[in-house]
Amino acid sequence: MSTRPRIEPPVPGAAADFVAVMQHAPAVTAAFFDLYAEFWQRGVVPARLKEIVRLRNARVTDCGY
Repeated sequence: MSTRPRIEPPVPGAAADFVAVMQHAPAVTAAFFDLYAEFWQRGVVPARLKEIVRLRNARVTDCGY
């Protein structure tokens, strides 16, 4: 799995990373980061376990982020 997004960033010549590609839809980006913050700040699962799962998933999927 590649770490390079399949969609080009909206600004020509900008790095094709997650945040740059998300600039295509600012409202969706804002909602995503609100949800992401909620996920990490609340819930039954402890933050430490969430981080372990995140790292394992990144390793399995060969995610560069």
